[in-house]
Amino acid sequence: MSTFSSPAVIPAQVFAGRRSAICEALEGGVMVLPAAPVRFRSRDTEYRYRPDSELYYACGAIEPGTVAVISGGAEPSFVLFVRERDPDAELWAGPRLGPEAAGELFGADAAFPIGDLARRLPALLHAGDRVHYRLGREGELPRLVQAALEEARVRGHRKGSGPRAVVDPGEILDPLRLHKDEFELERVRQACAVTVAGQRAGIAAVAPGVGEWVIEAEVEAEFRRAGAAGSGFETIAASGPNGCVLHYVDNSRIVRDGDLVLVDAGAEFGLYNGDVTRTVPASGSFTPEQRAVYEVVEAARVSAIAAVKPDVPVSDVHEAAVSTIVDGLLGLGLLTQDVQDARSPSVYREFFPHQTTHWLGLDVHDPGDYARAGSPRALQPGMVLTVEPGVYLRVGSKVPAAFQGMGIRIEDDIVVTEDGHENLTGSLPTSIEDVEHLVSEGG
Repeated sequence: MSTFSSPAVIPAQVFAGRRSAICEALEGGVMVLPAAPVRFRSRDTEYRYRPDSELYYACGAIEPGTVAVISGGAEPSFVLFVRERDPDAELWAGPRLGPEAAGELFGADAAFPIGDLARRLPALLHAGDRVHYRLGREGELPRLVQAALEEARVRGHRKGSGPRAVVDPGEILDPLRLHKDEFELERVRQACAVTVAGQRAGIAAVAPGVGEWVIEAEVEAEFRRAGAAGSGFETIAASGPNGCVLHYVDNSRIVRDGDLVLVDAGAEFGLYNGDVTRTVPASGSFTPEQRAVYEVVEAARVSAIAAVKPDVPVSDVHEAAVSTIVDGLLGLGLLTQDVQDARSPSVYREFFPHQTTHWLGLDVHDPGDYARAGSPRALQPGMVLTVEPGVYLRVGSKVPAAFQGMGIRIEDDIVVTEDGHENLTGSLPTSIEDVEHLVSEGG
C-alpha cells in the first residue's frame, strides 16, 4: 500500500497576502467570487463536490453556497456570505461552518448568512467603480449584480459613484495564479507524486487481453489509496487506434497483442493537480516502427523540457518540440514535404495537432495567458507547466500501414526554477529500455 503525507495546511496569512495583492490590483473595484454550484448526476443524486478554484485561491473557502466580496480602494475589505448552521441539513450532508466560524477561520472583516446577500450586496457593489465578476453563473447572483449595475446607471451620473462596468476577475487573478508560492508548489509536488504512483499501477496492469477499464481502475485506485481526492480529469487508457483520439475516455476496448497503450492521468491532491502521460507496448516490447516513432516523441520531450528556463518565451517550448518532431518524421519518411513546408502548421498538425504545454495548478488547465499584445509570455520562476509532445498516425492517414493506428504522447510536469527547471514527474521513466522494463516487470 502506498502512502503519502498530507500537504501542509496553507496558513491564513498566505490567503491574507493573496487578498492584499488582489485589493491592490482592484484599485477602486469590487470582486465577487461565488462558490461552485452543486452538480447533479441525475435527479437528486449529486456528484462529489469540487470547490471553486478562484474562491479557494482568494480565501480558502470550500463550502457550497459561499460568496466572497473583496473591495479595493482606500478602505479594502473582505466580506463573506456562507450558509447558516442547519442540524437537519447537516445530518444528510455534513457539518457547516456558519457565519461566525467562517469569518474567524478565513479572516473576513465581516461574515453574514447567505440569505442576507440580496439585501447587503447592492451597498457593497455600489462602493466600487467596477465589478469583477464572471458572467454566466447560475442562481440569483447574476441578477443581483445586474440590478446593482442598473441602479448605478440611473443615479451614478449625478452622484459620480457606483459600478459602471463588469470585468472578468481573471484579469487580476490569472496572473497571480500563474506564480505558485511555496505552499502551492508543495501541493503540486504531492499531486505529481501520487500521479506517478497511479501511472505505475496502471502500467502494471497493461497486457494483451486486459480491458482498458481495468487499467483505468488501477490508476484511480492508487490515487485514492495514496490519499488523493481522485482524478483531476477523466483518465485516458487508450489502446491501439484509440491512442489517436486526443481526449478518448470511453476506456471500453480490450488491449490486443502488439498495441501501444497511452495512459494520460492526473491525481487531484489538496485541490492541486498532476498530469502525466506515458505510452507503453502491451506486449512488453516495441515493434521497430513503434520504437522509431517513440524515439521521435521522446527526443521532442527532452528538447522541449530543455527549453524551460526563466525569461524564455513559453512559445519556445512548443517550437522546440515541433522542430524535433518535424525533423524526426522527415527522417522516417512519414513527412514527405521539403523541410520548410513541413514546418508549416497546416502540414505537421496532421500528426501533432495540439500545443506542447499548458499551465498546471488548482486547475488541470490552469488559467493564464500564453501571450499578451501579440507577444508570448516569458517563463518565470514558480510557473508550473506540462510538456507533452505527441505523434498520432491515424488509420487511413497517408503513412505506411505498419505505422497506422499509432498514438504516442509522453508528458511530464515541470516547474520553472531560478536557474532553469525541475521535472516533478521525472521519476517515472521514459526511455525505451526503461518503459519496456516497466511493462515486463509490472510497473
